[in-house]
Amino acid sequence: MNGLQDHFLLAMPHLDDGHFAGTISYLCDHDDKGTLGLIINQPLALTLGGLLEQLEIDGSHSRHKDETVLYGGPVHKDRGFILHRGQAADWDSSLQVTPDIALTTSMDILHALADNHGPDEMLICLGCAGWESDQLAKELKDNTWLTVEATADILFNTPPEARLDSAARHLGVDLHLLSREAGHG
Repeated sequence: MNGLQDHFLLAMPHLDDGHFAGTISYLCDHDDKGTLGLIINQPLALTLGGLLEQLEIDGSHSRHKDETVLYGGPVHKDRGFILHRGQAADWDSSLQVTPDIALTTSMDILHALADNHGPDEMLICLGCAGWESDQLAKELKDNTWLTVEATADILFNTPPEARLDSAARHLGVDLHLLSREAGHG
């Protein structure tokens, strides 16, 4: 595993970027070429059923049709990214993030979800977040983000609106008590 892969990236209160203010991202890949992540606490007004309908896939009988789709980030906003339990080898285009979590971008997983053959635990995102090779390191040095090891419980069992505070608690931090002003002297 590489550096920050399988970590949460928590936006500090002073981050006022329109895409990332108040967010928690899950880092799926991190190496010398850059970082790929998904914002995991920004629900869209779209369900998996609605997404399948837009793609003309019959998902009317899917047990996941009411699953909320998340805004995954400002990059590739028209592409789907499904973070799920399971193996990358099960799908056409996947990245194995941890031994039991994979990120899939191929249509075969959507067809499987429509037919109730896909993973039970997943996050469905439109778009992703990306950082160039040294960009995230600079932002971390500038105190833009906090990092903490990710947990599957926060990913798959915690409601989106509670994920940021829950991850911060793992660090022993209450983000609401932090100043919006940077502490550089």
